[in-house]
Amino acid sequence: MDITTVTGFRLARTRDDLLLAPGERFLAGGTWLMSEPQPDTTGFVDLTALDWPAIEILEDGLRIAATCTIARLVAFAEGRLEVQPPADWTAIDLVPAAADALLASFKIWNTATVGGNLCRAFAAAAMVSFAVALDAVAVIWPAGGDELRMPVAELVVDDGATSLGRGDVLRAIEIPTSALRSRAVLHKIALAELGRSGAVVTGRLDRDDSSTFTVTAAVRRPVVLRFAALPSADALTAAVEGAPGYYTDPLGAADWRRAVSAVLARRALDGLRIAS
Repeated sequence: MDITTVTGFRLARTRDDLLLAPGERFLAGGTWLMSEPQPDTTGFVDLTALDWPAIEILEDGLRIAATCTIARLVAFAEGRLEVQPPADWTAIDLVPAAADALLASFKIWNTATVGGNLCRAFAAAAMVSFAVALDAVAVIWPAGGDELRMPVAELVVDDGATSLGRGDVLRAIEIPTSALRSRAVLHKIALAELGRSGAVVTGRLDRDDSSTFTVTAAVRRPVVLRFAALPSADALTAAVEGAPGYYTDPLGAADWRRAVSAVLARRALDGLRIAS
């Protein structure tokens, strides 16, 4: 779509270039920005010129640049890049599973960025599901300088809303090694075979036998449920059904989302039990 209100475009090459003028917005992949009119936008500031490394393996985990495309992250998870995930990062398999939950073509995968998907923060955002499942931390460059970190689960505050202020930039997300070495599964459901996810549930079993289950898409903001060990099916069902934020829209009623999330959670629990 032509954004007819835009009269300016510039490349951000340093952090000083990230100061926004009135009407400017940050641009990376731009798949959502270019999908509908942006009447209040008069200029774009392109983040890709900052040349952040897309994938970095750190001593204590993985750093994914906000400008990393979904396709590149999937390629990394599947071992198709020069940078290879360590063999014991078993939970990296969640990446293609989450990407497949995104209602998008391969063309979108090759343009859309991980950071853009997180910052748009739709309830069904696939990269939110992946990041929250693995306790990802958002690295933020506030407009006023310095650097902040917060869990991605707290970055998303509502369907389509984050805690980022105007001029704040999501620099990267970081995933701890402990989560990457876990056993993890993802289950999803939609009303249509190729429809947007109505509910996404992940389950994770860490090496210390603690477990984490997350609900996304069915709720307005991510729900994270933690247990000291694998819970009973009844305890997990009660926790999922009692979670806040289930909502109704044309792609699913709140009571349906609540019920299917409980079913998906039990499937995730069964899968982790079999794997253990």
